[in-house]
Amino acid sequence: MQDDCFDLTAIGLNERVQTAFQPYAATGLTLGRVSVVHRDQYKIYTARGEMKAEAIGALLYRAEDASALPIVGDWVAAQLSGPDDAMIHAVLPRSTSFSRRAAGDREQQQMIAANIDLVLIVCGLDHDFNPRRIERYLILARESGADAAVVLNKSDLCSDPQSRIAEVNRIARDTPVVVTCAVSAEGIGSILPLIGAGRTVALLGSSGAGKSTLVNQLLGQERQPVQEVRESDSRGRHTTTYRELVPLPSGGALIDTPGMRELQLWAGYDSLDSAFGDIAELAEQCHFRDCAHGVEHGCAVQAAIQEGTLAQERWQSYQKLRAEIAFHERKTDVNAAQAQKLRWKKIHKAMRAHKKHW
Repeated sequence: MQDDCFDLTAIGLNERVQTAFQPYAATGLTLGRVSVVHRDQYKIYTARGEMKAEAIGALLYRAEDASALPIVGDWVAAQLSGPDDAMIHAVLPRSTSFSRRAAGDREQQQMIAANIDLVLIVCGLDHDFNPRRIERYLILARESGADAAVVLNKSDLCSDPQSRIAEVNRIARDTPVVVTCAVSAEGIGSILPLIGAGRTVALLGSSGAGKSTLVNQLLGQERQPVQEVRESDSRGRHTTTYRELVPLPSGGALIDTPGMRELQLWAGYDSLDSAFGDIAELAEQCHFRDCAHGVEHGCAVQAAIQEGTLAQERWQSYQKLRAEIAFHERKTDVNAAQAQKLRWKKIHKAMRAHKKHW
């Protein structure tokens, strides 16, 4: 493989990354970007092209948890150890990071991808259509710091697309909503201006939403395999089995992700209120600052529900998501207190052992 045969600006290299990398460049390390993660094995793009990589022991030791380890989209400082191999020494600061709460009962953050400029939330207009799931993705997109757009795919399989489009527009508010039929490439032209040049775009959505077909259309080649979904519920098998970053023909990068069947929130109240801006604005108009939006006099939220300008289902969804965030925050606080208690218990035990020894 020849040196300097790959231009990193083609996958989103910018001035921020170059500035962050300068201290590592002075030590002879090479700039790279993570394209694939398989457990403790990586693929990264460098000036030499794509190559295999591993993290050095010091990086693994310094990491407080898995969120500090390299993920797809990360810019890293690496040492070339062979024609096609490298060792990752450090992860550069992330501009954005998309994550969710790990599946199950664990209070643990699961990183999805980093340094994303735009999140494309893909939802099918067939049986996959789920406004409540779109709300969750919008909250996590707000939490990540990235821009977002909703892609309503499979317009050819919906008998009344306009009503569903109107419903999503009410949810998305100032977030762009694009309607596509990825199989025929209809609507793809509306996505391209959102992507622009040099940006990193991540596709997120459930299995069977048509992400792989959309990826192929955006790349202009049949890169990802596609499969038919079940007619009964429009669910598909995971045609994409791992996250991967690939260069876009127009510059920038695209991150494809496997379908997510479980999407637990890893977000705070600010991101929730940002995604539900209509409710946050109404709450500011309530007569009482501490209004619980129940039976209080002068409640703007309840008035909007009675007038029909705020859907009861959306209000219930907001309450449910707020309760979910509160539950996990309490659980995290309990776990932190238990960990602190265990830490001091170990310290006191060591102190007693030290005194006994002397």
